[in-house]
Amino acid sequence: MNRHPKSSSKQSMARTAASLVAVAAMVASTAACGNAGGDASASEVKPSEGEVTLHINWWGSDARVKLTEEAIAGFEKAHPNIKVETEYTDWGGYWDKLATHAAGGDMPDVVQMDEMYLASYASQGSLYDLGKVTDYLDLNQMSSSLKGTGVYQGTQYAAPISSAAYAIIVNNDVLDKYGVTLPDTNTWTWDDLVKVGEEIVEKSGGEVTGVPAMVDSSGLTQWARQHDEELFKDGKVAISEKTLASFLQMAYDWTHGTAISGSPDRWAEPATQDQSDFAQNKQAMILAQAAMITSNAKMAGTDNMSVVPIPSVDPTKKSAYLKPSQYWAISSKTEHPAEAAMLIDYLINNEEAGKILGTERGMPGNDKIREELAKSTTGTDKKAIEFQDVIADKLGDAPEITPNGGSDIMNVTKRYAQQVAFGQKTSAQAAKEMIAELQSSIDSAA
Repeated sequence: MNRHPKSSSKQSMARTAASLVAVAAMVASTAACGNAGGDASASEVKPSEGEVTLHINWWGSDARVKLTEEAIAGFEKAHPNIKVETEYTDWGGYWDKLATHAAGGDMPDVVQMDEMYLASYASQGSLYDLGKVTDYLDLNQMSSSLKGTGVYQGTQYAAPISSAAYAIIVNNDVLDKYGVTLPDTNTWTWDDLVKVGEEIVEKSGGEVTGVPAMVDSSGLTQWARQHDEELFKDGKVAISEKTLASFLQMAYDWTHGTAISGSPDRWAEPATQDQSDFAQNKQAMILAQAAMITSNAKMAGTDNMSVVPIPSVDPTKKSAYLKPSQYWAISSKTEHPAEAAMLIDYLINNEEAGKILGTERGMPGNDKIREELAKSTTGTDKKAIEFQDVIADKLGDAPEITPNGGSDIMNVTKRYAQQVAFGQKTSAQAAKEMIAELQSSIDSAA
């Protein structure tokens, strides 16, 4: 089995996202040669006879490399005629290298994919239609909401590996110190959250803040859904100016008056995770993925944390969704689609592989494996794994994935929210400009 050295490139996520248009252009050069999986139907896709070699590529840490190779070794043992060559690198180097592979027509058989890039690679004909390999890859052992996040324009191009559920992580030590109690978090509203934040600020004399303003794309997607809208629809920006303005206005409201997020300067000041107010026990709550509870607990030096649903405009609406942490996808150029599908199926559905991989890539997408892990897990890890069950009745259909050209949504949202918080733009003005900027980027990438 070949081992490819990891890239030493340390590029930022923002730089990588901004290069998506260039990636798409490179991929487009080979689109005429590929047809997103060919014309074969599911019944016509068969395993090859004799020895088969697959090439798989992913990004991640040394721990991910070790665990993934261990799981792959199990697959090879179960399928002695299939050899798997591995390649891996860091996040930034991964996308540069994958774009080069795609442009050269030699993309690995199986690749790790991210939601921000799925539309780009799918739209350029670089990914295989997984509907053609359903005899070898079962995607029905996960929630339909999660499965749907791998769909682009009606076709399943990616298999979600794991899920990330958006939540509020609560430092109960801070609440207890100031005698603050949360309301019923299964039914609480945004006004309830603000009231809790105001109480914390008041009782701590401003030493502790309540929660940072919500400025990430996961929060924006759910805000739109709570207002019966979508962030993206049919490959275009779909959220209304009014709803986006109300989202951006929170950045101003939460940093002025009682300032439950602190002053604009305090809220917007760049800080590493371990130097954040939350890590320093100077903030009671944060909006984050549920899986981040353990890392935050370690940095704050307390396990007395909980993970609860985000507030809602209307608690009866199914506005929550499961964000895919990563996907596995198959190259449209692969000569072995059946075997590639079998490898993915093993990595996401095999119980032994599930035990090996654990939660390294997030909460396992396979419901049974996730439930089994919960039985042997304790502390904050257990709370993170079980959170999907907490919000089960709030999960709606999967939102449309980020369209090609929209991958910088996280940075764009944060930039406009900060402009509103500092009074540089009104929320209405910022919403109008933000929608225009995003749509222009999407149109340019088409």
